[in-house]
Amino acid sequence: MKIAVTLAILALGLPPCSSVSAEDAPKFVPLFDGKTLDGWHALPGGKWEVRDGVILGTAERKERRHGQLVSNNRYKDFTVRLKFKAVKGNSGLYFRVDKVKHAVGVFGFQAEVDPARDVGGLYETGGRAWVVKPTAEQVKKYFKPGEWNEMQVTARGKHVVVEVNGQKTAELKDDPGRSEGYLALQLHGSQDMHVEFKDIEIAVFE
Repeated sequence: MKIAVTLAILALGLPPCSSVSAEDAPKFVPLFDGKTLDGWHALPGGKWEVRDGVILGTAERKERRHGQLVSNNRYKDFTVRLKFKAVKGNSGLYFRVDKVKHAVGVFGFQAEVDPARDVGGLYETGGRAWVVKPTAEQVKKYFKPGEWNEMQVTARGKHVVVEVNGQKTAELKDDPGRSEGYLALQLHGSQDMHVEFKDIEIAVFE
């Protein structure tokens, strides 16, 4: 029986000893305690606060700076997931970013969050700009306007995958971009902003 199982594993192209068992898989830990902004710090621009278990970000159009709520820790290889509700203005989940002395606050990748357009796309601030931009037709298939949506970003080495509500919306293979950095939640400058985030968790790959 053992020989038969081994032959079946080899036929499927799997290693005899799998490294993706439930016990070996990285465990998700919360990045938001539902009560405070512990573990995060805000860059100038807009306002971040906690209300009823939700991180609320707001800003007025006259604010030109891109307010960012930045993680205290830097991360390399990980899966991060959260729920978001985009009410007004352009936002996003930044990852593998560096803080910069610039109105945008950080340079690096952003998984797009928006009330209607481009949700789930990949934009590189301070770099290549749009890397993966979904069409309006694609966005309609997975995005729920005015409701809570789930976003997940997995970055392992040069492989990056973005998912919204369980559907893959962007993928990069052998990407030359940054391999480590902070996470950040965005308030876009020169826009009226209202965005909400909750249930933020991360699993780190060693």
